[in-house]
Amino acid sequence: MLSPETPILLLTTGGTIDKIYFDALSDYQVGETVMAKLLEIGRVTRPFRIEEVTRKDSLELDDADRALIYARVAAASEKHIVITHGTDTMTHTAAQLAGIEGKTIVLMGALAPARFGESDASFNLGMAFATAQVAEPGIYITMSGSVFRADRVVKDREKGAFVPKAE
Repeated sequence: MLSPETPILLLTTGGTIDKIYFDALSDYQVGETVMAKLLEIGRVTRPFRIEEVTRKDSLELDDADRALIYARVAAASEKHIVITHGTDTMTHTAAQLAGIEGKTIVLMGALAPARFGESDASFNLGMAFATAQVAEPGIYITMSGSVFRADRVVKDREKGAFVPKAE
């Protein structure tokens, strides 16, 4: 378990968690992150640093974006990292991070934008922060009250949930 002074790096990449509804366009677009606000509302006292990597829907992320995410994680001085990410390709990015050793990396997102009153964003962010503090080095996905090893989970679009990968 981490000492209370050990900081967590929060990398934001976009995804539903940071989407905003643009009424004039009748469309949702990824906006400025609200993660600092969620952590403030949650009264988080652990030191953390937030860094934006991209501001994209995960379906728009490409190999160059994943390489940038990898580079930011690898170069970070922090050993405990949470990454906000769209749920559709979260497992693809997690697979790209598999070569990074000695760090606890937790990917999380939301099925409804954080700006919505009934979003899962705050809960998932809390789960990710907790997982980053207690899990062994490796890559994890935290969604819907569960923690998964990233290489052992898939998104079931019909259920709208992450489920263990069939063996």
